[in-house]
Amino acid sequence: MPMQAPISYPSIIIGALLACAAYFYGVDSRFAPKNGDEYPYTHIVRMTNASDAWLPLQSEMVGIKNTKPPLLFWQGMVSTEHGNKWSLFDLRWPSLVYTALTAILITIVAFSMSKSMPLGLLSGIVWLAFFNTYRYGRPYLAEPPEIFWLSLPFFMFLIVGKRLSESKYLFPILAGVGFGFALLYKSVAYIVPVCIVFSLWYWQWRSKGVIGFIRNDFIKIIAVGFIALAIFALWFVLDPDPAAIWQEFVIGENAGKFAARNTNYLKDFIWGGDSVGMLFLTSVANAGFLSLVVLNLFYVAIRDRKQMCFEEKLLWIWIIVFFIIFCLPSQRSGRYLLPIMPAIAILITLHWQQLSKWCFWVALVLQAILIIAFAWLSLNIDLWAYPMWHWLILALAISVIVIGLIRTAFTKSATILACFMTYLSLTSSIMPLDGQAGRFNTKTIAVLQGKTVWFPCDFRAKDEEYRFLIPGADIKGYPANQAKDLNYLAERYPLFAVQAPVQASFSPCPTCEILGERLEMRARHNSDEIKAMLLGKVSDNLFVREYIVSAPFNASNDLSKKKDACR
Repeated sequence: MPMQAPISYPSIIIGALLACAAYFYGVDSRFAPKNGDEYPYTHIVRMTNASDAWLPLQSEMVGIKNTKPPLLFWQGMVSTEHGNKWSLFDLRWPSLVYTALTAILITIVAFSMSKSMPLGLLSGIVWLAFFNTYRYGRPYLAEPPEIFWLSLPFFMFLIVGKRLSESKYLFPILAGVGFGFALLYKSVAYIVPVCIVFSLWYWQWRSKGVIGFIRNDFIKIIAVGFIALAIFALWFVLDPDPAAIWQEFVIGENAGKFAARNTNYLKDFIWGGDSVGMLFLTSVANAGFLSLVVLNLFYVAIRDRKQMCFEEKLLWIWIIVFFIIFCLPSQRSGRYLLPIMPAIAILITLHWQQLSKWCFWVALVLQAILIIAFAWLSLNIDLWAYPMWHWLILALAISVIVIGLIRTAFTKSATILACFMTYLSLTSSIMPLDGQAGRFNTKTIAVLQGKTVWFPCDFRAKDEEYRFLIPGADIKGYPANQAKDLNYLAERYPLFAVQAPVQASFSPCPTCEILGERLEMRARHNSDEIKAMLLGKVSDNLFVREYIVSAPFNASNDLSKKKDACR
């Protein structure tokens, strides 16, 4: 029997359109929500492209070129046409494709389980509404392809059902290939939870219990694991330096996650930022504004466990196994559990009617606070004038939130729609920095072609960001805490960037010349600066003005021994 649709088709259509707008709008922005790994990955792609070889991977950063398998970097090499199309969009668009494919698969699975197309579509939209789907599903990161390839065999199993469990050859081969691609994108460690999940799923299908499972299915699990590991092992076979892979990837990146991070393993397991409790909270926080909804889902599932359908049990097995396995490393992060979020999205929609409206109401209130903050900041930024459509986005966002708070029948739908409106509002608020205000002009870029320019660097591979700002220049990094000390920088670098308050008059040294300027957003603010922004002094505290300065008297300086802070 088809489940009753808890949401109308107009709401579904609006949600899908808003999701597309939120994910595509500003996808090439330097300020898009992302993870710090994006620029190290970009660096490896750029260096490997320059080597004119697929392997070995190349990097100027010591001990980092083999911390991830090569498929992600090969993807970047292909999408940028081996560096001939070098932009954030060219690096990121495959992530959008993988995210869209995952959303489609979620929709199909939910439809097959509920026999309701609105519920199926809602599942895909709910997953896209999770903040960490938005954060990790757009940038050039390993998560979008990893989630797709890890989920695909599970989804196939759920869609086709018991018939697929009887497949002796075809499905184990296809599942092994899918998991193999996932391993070759992110980490070999995922082979452990996926094989355990598949074992338990096969066991659930069997009426003959453990003996029936061992006799009929155990060899299939072995085949799935073997094929996946064989695909991953191609990296070792094809790379001319497998010893480096073993040292950096296996020992450093994977085995290293079991080393005690603070005190000892047991204490870290129980208490602190790497504890199991924190892993649970950060995993729930993957849902962003819908975190309370996820917690409510757990309560409903426990309460109604006796009425749980068979396919729902399989989804919970998927979630629980992944959580238990990722409790074992000493380095625990909710990011590692992003692959279970598709299952959680499906379960949310299956229990849509049973979930408390108060959880959605709280989400709406939090979104209202954030939209009001965006509006306040926008009103008090005097460095540019926002276009009319920016205010329209904010007005529509707050309207959806207010309607959801007032009309209880619309509360749940409005919460999902408001998620996308909030993401659009965030992007719209920072877009001026991706325009003329935050970029150097064409004259400056032309002057700097082929020259070495030193920029402030506060994390590894940040120079890759400046390579998008000044294509054709050789970018180096100096410690970011020196970015305000003009005299110190002028004594050391012939060409460098320096930062100064936006409203302050800027005078370089007498023999120095300003070649260009732009606005940059500050990354860290103290309590006094935050208080000042709340009182309306936004521009002075949220932004700095960055100048490129020429100190020609240093042109003969030997810079070869100066350490690149981005490395």
